[in-house]
Amino acid sequence: MALSLPAPAWALSARIEGIDGEAADNIENYLAPLDGEQYSPARLEAEVRHRAAEALRPFGYYEPEFALTLVGEPVSRVELAVTPGPRVRIGRLALRVRGEAADDPRFDELMASHGLAEGDPLFHAPYDRLRNRLAGLALERGYFEAYFRDRRLEVRPWEQSAHITLTFDSGPRYRFGAIDFRGSHIRLDRLENMLNFASGEPYLAGDLSEYTQRLSQSGWFESITVRPRLPGEEGGATPEGPDEVPVSVELTPADRHQFEVSLGYATDVGPRTRFAWKQPWVNSRGHGLDHDLFLSAPEQRFSGEYRMPLADPLRDSYRLQYGLRHRDQDDTRSLESSVELARQWRFDNAWVQSLYLRSSFEDFTQGGEAEQVWLLYPGISWSRTRTRNPRFPTWGDRQRIAFEYSDTAWGSSARFFRTTLDSQWIRMWGENTRLIGRTGLGLIETDDFDKIPPSLRFFTGGDRSVRGYGYESLAPRNDEGRLRGGRQLFTASAEVQRRITGDWWGAAFVDTGDAFDHWWPETLNTGAGLGIRWVSPVGPIRLDIAHPFDDEEDPWRLHFAIGPEF
Repeated sequence: MALSLPAPAWALSARIEGIDGEAADNIENYLAPLDGEQYSPARLEAEVRHRAAEALRPFGYYEPEFALTLVGEPVSRVELAVTPGPRVRIGRLALRVRGEAADDPRFDELMASHGLAEGDPLFHAPYDRLRNRLAGLALERGYFEAYFRDRRLEVRPWEQSAHITLTFDSGPRYRFGAIDFRGSHIRLDRLENMLNFASGEPYLAGDLSEYTQRLSQSGWFESITVRPRLPGEEGGATPEGPDEVPVSVELTPADRHQFEVSLGYATDVGPRTRFAWKQPWVNSRGHGLDHDLFLSAPEQRFSGEYRMPLADPLRDSYRLQYGLRHRDQDDTRSLESSVELARQWRFDNAWVQSLYLRSSFEDFTQGGEAEQVWLLYPGISWSRTRTRNPRFPTWGDRQRIAFEYSDTAWGSSARFFRTTLDSQWIRMWGENTRLIGRTGLGLIETDDFDKIPPSLRFFTGGDRSVRGYGYESLAPRNDEGRLRGGRQLFTASAEVQRRITGDWWGAAFVDTGDAFDHWWPETLNTGAGLGIRWVSPVGPIRLDIAHPFDDEEDPWRLHFAIGPEF
């Protein structure tokens, strides 16, 4: 209807009077490609009148009059006074859907919302849009024999009326036929358990897209093609019946060994390096194995995870995790080894439930007091992470709550009950303001706190908790002034970010929190400050300067970090 291509350098400019809005814009679009050098004045005037009349027809003006003036030598601009004349209205409207789609609720919704009514001014756009949406909906829902029995737009300018006749015959709705898998290295029953449709069900293109996404989430395949073999294609007919469409699933295995190396920096830990070796599949059952090595000055960590998908690979699995961790930070010295066996369930609402049994041995010195402890404790957790645009989320949230219990009755060195809660939210306010909120809670109930290792005690402070204070420097101290760690934890943060220009954002924040022994502390440690964010190609880079209100020795602290919030 309207030309949306950019105008060339020689475009004819126009000043339109007598009509405005979309109709005037459409006239300008129709006239823009004209080149005054290519026409004589008389021929150019005729072409302008012709194109302007064509531009007005989609808005129901079929008898316009024009007064125009050509400006320039050669002509570079036209001044056009428009008298649109009477507007054509819809005099008769006959819209029908036949075939099996006549009983399809989606087609009922479409026919109830097309925006055409007898007596209304004629606009071509709703009519064209209805035709396109009928054809598109038919393909989406498996009416592959659909066609228009009648499709007419009769305009009678002398009556200022239009008759619209549209009869759409959908024919039969096809159903899913046989599903053929090719190229898979994973057992067929695993792939079939991930199906969200079955042979014999009504065809829906969205089901194929969802199944493609499910296969992609498994991580087992490098390339995935899920497509119907439509009528007329080779192999499109099936012995089950003429109204069934076979589905072809063509797969290419992912690389069995995948390696990643990443570098980063944060004021909490200084330079950091991560090496990852991932095996998305190790056998035909789809088991996977990952190893991860993390190196920084205060902490070195090696961990592994063996995944065993169950009948529904994306929802149910067993996970065996193991690792070694060495930490040397301020008053904490620790060497920990651990093994954990977990059963995970993923629900439709994106929550993940994990029931686990963890065993750990930790040789540590905390605040000058040395211990060696072996712990065996079950736990249960629920977590969920949702995000849009993961590199720099414009919307997202993350929650995790966990409960753990250990008892000397089964040989653990300490009896305790421990629970943690973490929550973070990101929301946009308009297009240029970003809001971030964060809170954390923790609790340990025990009579054997001296045997609770540093990995389970609570500390806070630093880039990701209470800015303005050193990394994990906020916690109860012993009589010698050394960090001992806390039984309880509370942190909260509020941050407002405002776009400066492009990928640069400014930030203002307030953080508060503490780790402590007796709920609730008389005062919380609070810091506030300003920062800047740059959304770089490798992820957000954050620079903050924070003032700690409860630390007179260090009135300002700089925080620098690279990496996403989630």
